[in-house]
Amino acid sequence: MNESVLLRTREETQDWGRRLGSLLRAGDLLLLTGGLGAGKTTLTQGIADGLQVRGPITSPTFVIARVHPSLVGGPELVHVDAYRLDGALELDDLDLDSDLESAVTIVEWGAGLAEELTDDRLELLIDVDQKTEERRITLMANGARAHEIVREVTR
Repeated sequence: MNESVLLRTREETQDWGRRLGSLLRAGDLLLLTGGLGAGKTTLTQGIADGLQVRGPITSPTFVIARVHPSLVGGPELVHVDAYRLDGALELDDLDLDSDLESAVTIVEWGAGLAEELTDDRLELLIDVDQKTEERRITLMANGARAHEIVREVTR
């Protein structure tokens, strides 16, 4: 199942991310793909707000991964930036699979690296028009849970 949403501003992207975050639960894996400046971290900020986790949410490019605990007893957010990783072995060194069942995991730049973490995942491809900041997010659901999320967030 592939669906897409058009978001006209940074604020709309965060608002939509907030809605998506409110639907997520422990065990959900999201892979975010898009060029530099596409809005992966902007979207993650909205998701984190919807999950009600401790911030601030910034790109973990240099630390590779950050864990944001819940403020309300929900799942924590594991936020990973795989841009600087040299391959799946380095991703495996992060031991993300030990957190998968108890956290919501978001992997920026995860395409081609993180698909093997679980068969049930939501892949989000973000295309941005640099002039207008308009973003088209294409959602690709893999597995029953991911399909459920897409149905809810695109209603």
